[in-house]
Amino acid sequence: MNAPDGASLEDIVDGGETLDRPNRADAEAAVRTLIRWAGDDPAREGLLDTPSRVVRSYEEFFAGYESDPTELLARTFEETDGYDELVVLREIRFESHCEHHMVPIIGCAHIGYLPDRRVIGISKLARVVDAFAKRLQIQEKLTAQIANAIDEVLKPKGVAVVIEASHQCMTTRGVHKSGVGMVTSRMLGLLRDDPSTRREFLAIIGSPNTYNG
Repeated sequence: MNAPDGASLEDIVDGGETLDRPNRADAEAAVRTLIRWAGDDPAREGLLDTPSRVVRSYEEFFAGYESDPTELLARTFEETDGYDELVVLREIRFESHCEHHMVPIIGCAHIGYLPDRRVIGISKLARVVDAFAKRLQIQEKLTAQIANAIDEVLKPKGVAVVIEASHQCMTTRGVHKSGVGMVTSRMLGLLRDDPSTRREFLAIIGSPNTYNG
């Protein structure tokens, strides 16, 4: 289950009740249970180290719970020589996991903002994408979280986020429809209210295509 945005998973809150976070041994035991449930033997040679490998991979997949997007965006720069046009970072590749089936979502994000005296290092924008993507997610929420965080911390004149992604919960299970991509967007401030500024951003990133990795 999701922890609050930016929160550590030292504790997990479920229905108002605070539960202790399972330790590594608990997590590895859970993987062994799943292996048995799938019909295999976690004690056989090829699977002996699988629980520890899975737990290590989960630490990487879900590292975003240990990141605070607000802190990532906190350092800004005011020496811009009056620059007040769009800043756009295109095709920020990310990997996330569907919160419904815990299978990969693979895509790219396009971020644009209209500065109001302050700009941010472009690597920080990419790190914010990862901070939210490396959690259990749905694409709509991921898009909104990225845009809202930039808007709240940087306070620009406008923000735009467009995400293109493919969802393996749709391609490898269920309806088994390959080659399908999903596009979501979140526009705030002048990028929502000013059609010409919005058109400029969309022209810069190009027409979104279905993302196939």
